[in-house]
Amino acid sequence: MKNILLLIGLIVIVATGCDNKPEVEKKKEELKNAQSELKGLNAKISTLEKEIATLDPTFGKKEIKKTLITAFNVEKTYFEHKVEVRGSVESRKNVTVSSEIPGKIKSILVKEGQKVQKGQTLLTLDASIIRNNIEELETSMELSKTVYERQANLWKKNIGTEIQYLQSKNNYESLERKLATLNSQLDQAIIKSPFSGSIDEIIAKVGEIAQPGMPLFRVVNPEDVYIKSDVSERFIGVFKSGDEVEVHFPSQNKTIVSNITSVGQVINNQNRTFEIQVAVPSGFSSVRPNQVVVLKLKDYTNEEAITVPTMVILKDSKGSYVFSIVKDGSDLVAKKAHIETGISYNNFTEILNGVNPGQRIANKGVRDLAEGVLVSIQSNK
Repeated sequence: MKNILLLIGLIVIVATGCDNKPEVEKKKEELKNAQSELKGLNAKISTLEKEIATLDPTFGKKEIKKTLITAFNVEKTYFEHKVEVRGSVESRKNVTVSSEIPGKIKSILVKEGQKVQKGQTLLTLDASIIRNNIEELETSMELSKTVYERQANLWKKNIGTEIQYLQSKNNYESLERKLATLNSQLDQAIIKSPFSGSIDEIIAKVGEIAQPGMPLFRVVNPEDVYIKSDVSERFIGVFKSGDEVEVHFPSQNKTIVSNITSVGQVINNQNRTFEIQVAVPSGFSSVRPNQVVVLKLKDYTNEEAITVPTMVILKDSKGSYVFSIVKDGSDLVAKKAHIETGISYNNFTEILNGVNPGQRIANKGVRDLAEGVLVSIQSNK
């Protein structure tokens, strides 16, 4: 039974193989025809591509992405550098007034903030003892003068001795000098303003004993002010009288332009600086002595400098460089231009070597560039 089943299966397989043989041959024939047609189409495509490329050179080229940047053309321009130093407002008429003689303070005739004129009385001392001495001396002088005049008349008539005449003269002149001294002391008992200004501070008190040199008042004239600053000795010979200075008052957030009026000739051996003085323009009265200021002093200028924004300067192992934009056929390409830099100020740097006028330099987008990268320049409009 098993042999019969095997025989039947074999007959079925052989019969099936005989039926599929014509179908395979048919598929092979179709494949051969299709391959032949494809070969012809490829040849036609190749011919068409060549013909189109002749008419349109850009056909078939892969579009390369370009980096979008801005750029500028280098030009010679004015360039300056300024150094900042701190200074303070000073007054040539900012003094403390004191007494020249001792004495009890009798009266104070002014108030703080009051404006005063030169020679105006500010304070008086008790000078009763001096006045009494003056009165006594004046009485003695009357007698001395009478004696001297009579002795002089007698001497003219050759009466009396010369020594009597000289003694009377000397006695009278001595009393005159003493009276002048007392009058001077009396005048010193009246304290007066040394100049026109205002009373900034009253230190004295009625009833106190004033001593020579003891401060009594501070008198200030705010109009006679100037600015003083100490500058490092490395700037010797850089600044001179008449140079323009930018003066900033931080507390008022105001800036004015002035000029140097004086340059010190001596170096301070403590901090190695020299002093400069700057004028406060007339009409600018809202300043006070000891007020802090910031001076901007010009220490370098170049009328025909080549400068670039400091932000476009990059560095590699060879040093500083910028990206120069050059033409490569119809394309624009970024190329490194190594440079020698000078002074930087106000976000610009002077270029001493490596860049020439007319050269186009990459600006915004420069940090996205590399050597040989294709670029597209954005219009400034």
